[in-house]
Amino acid sequence: MRTGEPLPAVGDVLAALATGLWHWNTATGLVTVDAEAARLLGLPARQASLTEAQVRARLHPVDWNEITGVIRLASAEGTLAEVRVRIMDPETEGRVIRVVRSRSKPSFDPARKSYELIGTLQEVTEPAPGTPAGRSAVTGDWRRSREAFLLDAGRALAEARSTEEVLRVAAGLSMPGFSPDGLAVFGVSGDRLTIIGHHGQQQSAEHPFMDMSLDTDYPAAEVIRTGRAVYLSSPEAYRSRYPLAWPLAERFHRHSWAYLPLTVAGRTMGAWLAAFAYPVAFTPDERSVLTTVARMLAQALSRAGAAETQRELTDGLQRSMLPMLGPEIPGVSLAARYVPTGGGLQVGGDWYDMIPLPRGRFALVIGDVQGHDVRAAGLMGQLRIALRAYASEGHRPDAVLARASRFLYGLAHSDEDPGDLRFATCLYVEVDPATGTAECARAGHLDPAVRLADGTVLFRDTAGGLPLGIDPDCDYPITRLTLEPGETLLMCTDGLVETGGHDLDSGWRRLRRVLEDHDGGMEQLADALVQAVHGPSSHHDTGPLADRREDDIALVLLCREGPGSACGEGGAAPLPPVRRTALSVAQAEPERIATARRHLRELLHDWASEDQKESAVLLLSEMLTNVLVHTDADALLVAEVTGAPGERRIRVEVSDTGDDLPHRRRPGEMASSGRGLMLIELLADEWGVAPRGEGKSIWFDLYESPAEEPAPVSA
Repeated sequence: MRTGEPLPAVGDVLAALATGLWHWNTATGLVTVDAEAARLLGLPARQASLTEAQVRARLHPVDWNEITGVIRLASAEGTLAEVRVRIMDPETEGRVIRVVRSRSKPSFDPARKSYELIGTLQEVTEPAPGTPAGRSAVTGDWRRSREAFLLDAGRALAEARSTEEVLRVAAGLSMPGFSPDGLAVFGVSGDRLTIIGHHGQQQSAEHPFMDMSLDTDYPAAEVIRTGRAVYLSSPEAYRSRYPLAWPLAERFHRHSWAYLPLTVAGRTMGAWLAAFAYPVAFTPDERSVLTTVARMLAQALSRAGAAETQRELTDGLQRSMLPMLGPEIPGVSLAARYVPTGGGLQVGGDWYDMIPLPRGRFALVIGDVQGHDVRAAGLMGQLRIALRAYASEGHRPDAVLARASRFLYGLAHSDEDPGDLRFATCLYVEVDPATGTAECARAGHLDPAVRLADGTVLFRDTAGGLPLGIDPDCDYPITRLTLEPGETLLMCTDGLVETGGHDLDSGWRRLRRVLEDHDGGMEQLADALVQAVHGPSSHHDTGPLADRREDDIALVLLCREGPGSACGEGGAAPLPPVRRTALSVAQAEPERIATARRHLRELLHDWASEDQKESAVLLLSEMLTNVLVHTDADALLVAEVTGAPGERRIRVEVSDTGDDLPHRRRPGEMASSGRGLMLIELLADEWGVAPRGEGKSIWFDLYESPAEEPAPVSA
């Protein structure tokens, strides 16, 4: 065998290839370069020994910072360190002389905590226009694109709120210079490997990997076991390193694979696979991008998983505490909603309930325990059980609330924290679906509202007492309402009224518009009420109190069915031309005269003549005042509007149990009373006094007049 020519010296070969040689020892801080390396750095072409500061002065400052990171990464993984560096002209600020590529093999001395590198330096050119992005050289422009990509990726992953959304964001990431066409995220369940999600494969492709042991010779399992990344730049590398797993990966026809650990707080929670349809060398730059994305992905998945666990826990807890409104009750339709909107822990003290009672009756309950935390939820559950127990014993609504108040008072005052006393508001309504009678007892809660069959909304004032749990001896008087066929009763917590920066007045006006304009079934009405408060439309209807805290929403709707009712799912049937309200005014409650005036105004909200409306309110005040002043009896008001718009009639009737009939008087000029019947005779279209079996009633009618024409403006 003949011996060939001797090989030339390494230095001569490198010089012929325009490649410089350099040596850097961080312990001494010196960098030795040969003549070609010195020339590439913009120095005279001769061997020299330079300090780190002299070398750093000739490099772009961003590139110098990147060199140190690449060296640490390559040393930790035992791979080559490769970087692109811009050589700067020290005499002309900002001018780049050339771009060079440096490749080196770093070694770390743990005793001295220093690095030693021997590497090469070679000039590279910027890629020509049209060079495929996946194969182009990695230059300063690529580096700047990478930084922008990482910022965008970090922001998108930080905004993801669920695991599904995180995976969707990860699948849409377009990495600069190289982008995987297949992604998979692996998790851990006990000692088994699971797939959290994947992209770029058929759904059936996950089955071989669904229940794989962590001891399996598979790259993702090894990454989870060791916490170190695995890079496979070719099918040959995959086949030689993982011969048992190669048949599973071969059918996907990929050419390169990167398996990276998903680590949070030092614990490997899973692995991320990025698979490429073309060969990727996995240079230090590319590995740096993949490692950074894997870290952000792990943080995003951890946040999403924690949020989903909390939502599942709190939603399950809330669902277990809130009842279904079945079974169906003949003669009525029911709908209810609960929406947590207060932020933080998505469980609170709002609740509703339906309690079956003997003889076909049932009770509707809605309430709100003070607070928005676990303790509020716990008290709510105990209070709900207590209310059901007292109602099932056969107590009337006032007795049910009185007993519940004593129960909550004792529960709160026996707590270990005497400074954290809680109370609860509550509205309890016992309903007889056969007659439409609703007996209400209220403990510091919002009054109910009634939507009449023609869409008119009346807010029904009900007698009430203090919130539950404040005074164990508080009384809760009963107010009786009667629902006519087609009328709907609304019960809600203050979150439905005040969410969105509203107070009680502006919040009720917002709900009134929804109630009056709606023409669908009960479920659609419940959705419309929630949407008006919690959906996008509320963003355009911000209330005057912009800094008001959001609160949970609970609501219950009850519609009495009957001829012409609009309770069904198919929309409103023809509406009956009757609009009615009733109210009692006791001798000890003269302030309820103002409530009666408000009810009458609401009943006549669309009356054509404003003068007639005010006349009706004036006459009503006279009639109620006459009962309270001249008798010892209570007054009962019944007002009814009949007929088609523009041709309607309102009849207002006030009854009492007194025996004395009213008489027309002729008061003197200075008299302070005695003009009631005179006013009725002047303003009413018709009126009369009718004796009853016990007592009497006085009534008047007004027939709707056209709206007043504005007076002409004289020239």
